[in-house]
Amino acid sequence: MIRRLLVVLLFSSCTIGVFAQNADINILRTINHDRPVALDPFFRAITNSTYPISVAIPAAMVGAGFLQKDSTLKNHGFQVIAALGVAAVVTEGLKVIVQRPRPFTSYPSIQKAGEGDGSSFPSGHVSIAFTTATSLSLLNHKWYVVVPSFAWASTIAYSRMALGVHYPSDVLAGAIIGSASAFACYKANKWLHKRRS
Repeated sequence: MIRRLLVVLLFSSCTIGVFAQNADINILRTINHDRPVALDPFFRAITNSTYPISVAIPAAMVGAGFLQKDSTLKNHGFQVIAALGVAAVVTEGLKVIVQRPRPFTSYPSIQKAGEGDGSSFPSGHVSIAFTTATSLSLLNHKWYVVVPSFAWASTIAYSRMALGVHYPSDVLAGAIIGSASAFACYKANKWLHKRRS
């Protein structure tokens, strides 16, 4: 009885894994092959904006906090920097552990139209973009911060698939890691602030 149950569980998990992998590559093929090729330069530009914007925003917050002697703004800037650090460590750690090949390496039909090397899972660009977007949204709930932040991060996520350098599951994992890192640092900062008070 136990042996049969183990066989059924093993078969089920293998079937789900194959189905998930098939869905992953099928979604990627559709996005990559049906993309408007004329927008490739835009997709590359939005992808390349990830790190400069994600570094510039908290640096500007910290700098403005020092100049204006605004400890809250300074604290918020350091919180975003901490969240980016957590996201980067988790993302790079998973890349080393998982060692998933890039989709254009495993599937020659995928057209590589942008920069991408090393391990594919999870997406570092998406992780950093969603860390930034989530951090800013948690610190300022106004629509004119939330909507542009997540529109930018979501466009980066789409661009990584359109350019053929990441699977949808890489992008989804990156978004989860980034959002979770931002949320964890936001909560930790509130807890530390409450303890100091």
